[in-house]
Order: sequence, then C-alpha cells, then structure tokens
Amino acid sequence: MRRVSRRIQLGNVAIGGDAPVSVQSMCSTSTSDVTATLEQIRRLAEAGCEIVRCAVPDEQAAQALSAIRAECPIPLVADIHFDYRLALTALQSGVDGLRLNPGNIGERWKVEEVVKACAERHVPIRIGVNAGSLEKELLERHGHPTAAAMVESALGHIRILEDLGYQDIKVSLKASDIRRTVEAYRLLAAQVDYPLHIGITEAGTTWAGTIKSAVGLGALLYDGIGDTLRVSLTGDPVEEVRVGWEILKSLELRERGPVFVSCPTCGRCQIDLISVAEEVEKRLHDLPLTITVAVMGCVVNGPGEAREADLGIAGGKGQGILFRHGEVVRKVPQEELADALVEEAWKLVEEASSGR
Repeated sequence: MRRVSRRIQLGNVAIGGDAPVSVQSMCSTSTSDVTATLEQIRRLAEAGCEIVRCAVPDEQAAQALSAIRAECPIPLVADIHFDYRLALTALQSGVDGLRLNPGNIGERWKVEEVVKACAERHVPIRIGVNAGSLEKELLERHGHPTAAAMVESALGHIRILEDLGYQDIKVSLKASDIRRTVEAYRLLAAQVDYPLHIGITEAGTTWAGTIKSAVGLGALLYDGIGDTLRVSLTGDPVEEVRVGWEILKSLELRERGPVFVSCPTCGRCQIDLISVAEEVEKRLHDLPLTITVAVMGCVVNGPGEAREADLGIAGGKGQGILFRHGEVVRKVPQEELADALVEEAWKLVEEASSGR
C-alpha cells in the first residue's frame, strides 16, 4: 500500500497524495552556460525526466536561471547551499522549487526572507539530508552518520520551516549505502506526512549504480515509500532517467514505452538470441506505446511467454515464430526476426493512433 503523504505542487507536477511517483534528474552542465544546460534539459525531458535540478554555486548561475526557466519544458529546481541570497535570486528568476536546508543558511532572518519569498510564489522547498554532510553536533552525538542521525537532521530542518508556518515541504534522506538509506526513510516515513524524494546518493557508475539504485529504491517503493525519485549515476544523466523509469515500470507503478521480456539463453537456444534481443530493445526503446515485447529463444518457455506478450518471438532452429496478442503471425528466419518484430510494433502504434 502506498504511504499516504500530503500533496504539494511543483510547477505543473503534483507530488504526493495520489499523484504518480515522478522521475527527477540533475544537470551536469555549468548552470551559467545557458545553452548547454537547456540542451541537456531537453534531452532529459525527451527521455522522460519530469523534474530537473540545477546547481547554483554562485550569483552568475543564479542569474542564468531566468533564461533557463524561460525555455525549460519541465519544472526547474534550484540547488542552494549556505547563501540565502542565491535562493532569493533563484526565486526571482522564476524557479519552481528550491533544494535548500534551512539550518545551513545562517541567522533566522535569512530563513524568514527565503520562506516569505517561497510562500508568495507558491514554491516548495526540498530539505535534502545527505549522510556525507551532517551537522557536526549530530556526528558527535551519534558517533557517525547513522540512519537515526539523518532523521534527526531532517526533523530539525523541518521544525525550522514549520515554526515559520511553512509546510510546502518535500524531504530526502540519502546515503551511498542501501541499508542506511532504507532504514532512514522508513524511520522518517513513520513520523511525518511530507512527500519524500528517494534515492541512493553517489550510487556509482552506470552499471554498478543501476544495480544499487534498483535494489534500494525497489525496496522503498515496494514498501509504498517515495513520491519522487532520482537515480544518481556517474555518467550521462539521461541514463538516470531511463533507469528510473525501468524501476517504476518493473513495479507496475508507472507506464512508459515497452516492457521487454527476454530469456537468459541456454543450451536449448538455436538462434542468436542475444543480438536479436539487444537490437529489438535498442530500436523500440522510444516506442510511444506501452506494450510487452518478449524475445524468447527456445521451444520450452518461449511459446508461452511470447503468447502472453503483446508481441513476441519464440525461437526455433534458425528461425522463430512471431506472435501478436497471443496469435501466431508467421514463421520468420533468424536474420529477419528483429526487423519483423519492430515492424509489427510500429503497426500497433499506427493502429492505436488511428483508433483501430
């Protein structure tokens, strides 16, 4: 069962309540380079990114947000640390959200100014707790950045905003290891009803980070915890978005494009299944239709899986049987299997668009 959280609005994206879990990423460009940043944001949006965050390390970056916001196709969040003036400039530039820890920007009057500006513009604040940057006093009390210390940090930041009458809040609690991250989110989820942004921070390279993120985020999402997510990878942020969507699709929380099913191959396989499966996945990755596509290699499990899918191939000796909605279409030689499956998929797209 999905955790019940309060609903907030980030630009045109609803977060929390019964809104779907949103996929988020962060630009790796210099924010002051408006052209490069917008180019990357467009690539992210095309891949399915629904919220994008930009680093704001200085005034030049904060000023650039105005031009970025003017052409940004998705909600834009400014990532602010320590300097409340950067937050105010970002808000004046029209950002849709702030990532800001109020306890880290100094005197109360500075927090009050930021909160007042956010309230006037209906801009939510994400409190982002990271195990690598906890407050010194918490580390001294807990000994090291435990899950309990992370939650205590989050609650402290939340209280600052609540004391100012501000509750348009989202919270994240990220560590680079799965157990501590999951424990922290579970602890906080039981204490507050604010929407939660989930992620395993510094998860690693695309290969290792994908695995770590899938395990950690999968555990949280299966528990019903999580309203937005980011897969943090050392690589092209577009891959973060693709992995995020695959995680949500695997748990049947969101639909976007094809769901691929393919067997691991074994000694029964008599076609070059690996190359066929890889080619089909590559060519249908951006198919604008939610269908299940099965690429199977032998006569044992293949026919059953292919028949259950919207489109499927069951391999035989140097050939395969093409299925569509459970019905046999025809036998296809191995060298034509990928082409046949891709062609049939686009026929489904044409039929869906024409209402047939």
